[in-house]
Amino acid sequence: MTPQEKAKELFDKCELSCAGILCFDDDWEALAKLCALIAVDEIIRELTEEISPSVHGFRHQYWIEVEQEIEKL
Repeated sequence: MTPQEKAKELFDKCELSCAGILCFDDDWEALAKLCALIAVDEIIRELTEEISPSVHGFRHQYWIEVEQEIEKL
């Protein structure tokens, strides 16, 4: 899965969750984006704490790119 596809997947999941809970709020897309960014930030933080630098490098870069794609949505 490309970073763009993962970004869209995370955004869509958060969007559906937020739309059901906060359907009265006009800014639910911004909330979905925030939820996706929070999730990716958590993943990046966990990867930063990994022991293996070789695994960390590839996976860390992937999630940085996913985060950048979410910010574009």
